[in-house]
Amino acid sequence: MHTPNLIAYLNGQFAPLNELKIPVLDRGFLFGDGVYEMIPVYSRCVFRLDEHLQRLARSLAAVGIANPHELAVWRQIVLQLVAQQDFADQSVYLQITRGVAYPRNHAFPSTDTAPTVFAFSDPLEMPAAALCAQGVAAVTTRDIRWLRCDIKAISLLANVLAKQQAVEAGAAEAIMLRDGRQGEEALMIEGAASNIFIVKNGVIYAPQTSELMLAGITYELVIELAEQHQLALVLGEVSEAMLRDADEVWLTSSSKEILPIVELDGLPVGNGKPGPIYQQMLSIYQTYKATVMRRGED
Repeated sequence: MHTPNLIAYLNGQFAPLNELKIPVLDRGFLFGDGVYEMIPVYSRCVFRLDEHLQRLARSLAAVGIANPHELAVWRQIVLQLVAQQDFADQSVYLQITRGVAYPRNHAFPSTDTAPTVFAFSDPLEMPAAALCAQGVAAVTTRDIRWLRCDIKAISLLANVLAKQQAVEAGAAEAIMLRDGRQGEEALMIEGAASNIFIVKNGVIYAPQTSELMLAGITYELVIELAEQHQLALVLGEVSEAMLRDADEVWLTSSSKEILPIVELDGLPVGNGKPGPIYQQMLSIYQTYKATVMRRGED
């Protein structure tokens, strides 16, 4: 496997990514026992670093892994990692596992087991202008994940399978539908690697944050921008019927930013083209990125 000439971080040391090694008895490898965080960087300005680190801390606390660093130390690690790359726009990946332990046992190891801390940074590739102009396709799939999707856990097999379903269908994303309670209609939750917004009659709808979904930083930013610009917005349950009857559907994530979904399960969304509310939000977002995110002012 060829890896780019990237500088990465492992347990206190910076080194070339292809030189780093983690023991096979690491619980992240054996159990998927760990959490992660993704942080976008624009023109070497880390976007909302403290918010990402606070979300990381919540994930660690939720799974009972002691946070290995104070906020100031985390900030130093991330900023040093960003400074050592040859490219300005980056996607920083942080991963903390429960550490290396023997024998293999589902129960937590002794409290003196040190967490494994790993980080690297990839080039952040923004979506091509053609995707924003033409839109992408998506498929729907049953949400088979556990009940704590708000934890950014590294055990992502269900997401991997959903994403592969989309790939095999020639689509960009799989939108997860979770069965309703006691025969109630299924609800739209999120994408395999994104959050989902819909628009109907000029109103933006998005699922309210809950333990069943991971609220992305871009999801939160889109909500903030919609409120700042007085766009009609409703947060709450979004049913499968609402999704299929929407005039517009968008996906949001740090790497995809905001993309219009113009085809769902082989059928057009609205008129099959990016809608006017999407165009307005995209303009707002790009202005914010140029004037705030790339200047490190937020």
